[in-house]
Amino acid sequence: MPEPRELLEQLHHRQSLAEQGGGAARIAQQHKKGKLTARERLDLLLDEGSFVELDRFVTHRSTDFGLDQHVVPGDGVVTGYGRVDGRLAYVFSQDFTVFGGSLSEAHAEKICKVMDLAVRNGAPVVGLDDSGGARIQEGVASLGGYAEIFLRNTLASGVVPQISAILGPCAGGAVYSPAITDFIFMVRGVSYMFVTGPNVVKTVTHEEVSFDALGGADVHGGTSGVAHFVHDTEPECLLTIRRLLGFLPLNNLDDPPERSTADPADRRDEALLDLIPDSSNQPYDMHEILGRVVDDGEFLEVQRGYADNILTGFARLGGRPVGVVANQPAVLAGVLDIAASLKAARFIRFCDCFNLPLVTFVDVPGFLPGVTQEHGGIIKHGAKLLYAYCEATVPKLTVITRKAYGGAYDVMSSKHIRGDLNLAWPSAEIAVMGPKGAVEILFKEEIAGADDPAATTARLIAEYTAKFAHPYAAAARGYIDDVIDPRDTRPRLIDALRTLRTKRDRNPAKKHGNIPL
Repeated sequence: MPEPRELLEQLHHRQSLAEQGGGAARIAQQHKKGKLTARERLDLLLDEGSFVELDRFVTHRSTDFGLDQHVVPGDGVVTGYGRVDGRLAYVFSQDFTVFGGSLSEAHAEKICKVMDLAVRNGAPVVGLDDSGGARIQEGVASLGGYAEIFLRNTLASGVVPQISAILGPCAGGAVYSPAITDFIFMVRGVSYMFVTGPNVVKTVTHEEVSFDALGGADVHGGTSGVAHFVHDTEPECLLTIRRLLGFLPLNNLDDPPERSTADPADRRDEALLDLIPDSSNQPYDMHEILGRVVDDGEFLEVQRGYADNILTGFARLGGRPVGVVANQPAVLAGVLDIAASLKAARFIRFCDCFNLPLVTFVDVPGFLPGVTQEHGGIIKHGAKLLYAYCEATVPKLTVITRKAYGGAYDVMSSKHIRGDLNLAWPSAEIAVMGPKGAVEILFKEEIAGADDPAATTARLIAEYTAKFAHPYAAAARGYIDDVIDPRDTRPRLIDALRTLRTKRDRNPAKKHGNIPL
């Protein structure tokens, strides 16, 4: 039997082989492309020295097509667990230097193991994807491996946070695992995702398109809405994942992590008095309001660049993480359309899964009219947003800063759909529609028969505005809990969160609802 020291030398040699991945030459190629290696990425993502590797000695079991002559410990994916700000996270990082990161049966089993451990132990899963897709030499075994991962993504959804970083190619069936996860990160010039690549597209549709134009980071960040975060570099991407995890609980049974803040809970901001323009048709940037209300002005925006007529993201109030949804008057007047409804609905459902209170800032003139919207299904897509708010049982706080018209008033976390605290600024206008549209309908005949239709219209609009374009009619019915000084917004929201700590609200027992997909 070999001596103990000899056995240790064998162990260290095998460990070294696993850590070398595809070897120095392929690592150099990876760096030449501007990409980090699988292990370098984990070093940036996790707390220093916290990574514990699992299954480093796993190898594929295939002998076809000469694969038995190419066996690399780890088989193209580094898996294990570590800490992010001292909190547990399970990880897998695909290694493009080994078989192009292609997924084999053994590769898939490694990923499935850490996903099972994450659900069992109640901790997030972060996947760093950099793969050429299914390992063709393994045939259906590789496809079966993907399906095993998809199943686990689905079962883990709403149980533990799942985050995907696309740090290389992600094509074909491989895209559906990230698509099921909660957040997708991409890096310009490095990432791309598509179901069918440029060559197939050219063959089938005769369209010529580059990899980047078909499925690059900016396409998915701004056009398709597939990506939630887009970055210029891998380190920036990985550091933002760390920042995101800082807002999230480890699992659906835990509360989000609170953090002490030097920002006073009773802070009032004078600038809030001057942010709403005198004209109700004049735009302003909702970011300005959010930055003056939340702790230290920190707002981690989700899907910035996609459906910018609505803002979604994470912030803290009194040290407590919250999910923020806000209409953006600076883009399309803050109107709700298909893209905005989908963006906000999915974000709301994530927050409800993971016990993050929802804070909604409302300035919405309604749903976007037009043939394109109607034919595109604004009815069912707008209903998704309504469904998400109605379904959510986390604390729901709403602040109407200006317009809240028509069905969009109902949808945006109104009192009628279980809003816990609904506040309005004095500048709020809560009505079926804007004064001009209402007058043109209500007084159509009077205006038509007037000697001076323009003057009559102006007078009627002024009268309608004085009677209806304010928050007090809704407050008189209890639909608005209070009309507040804008400077009191932060203190009132923080106080409400404190009172709602013990909120208990449940939906009727059922297997699951049937959201209008």
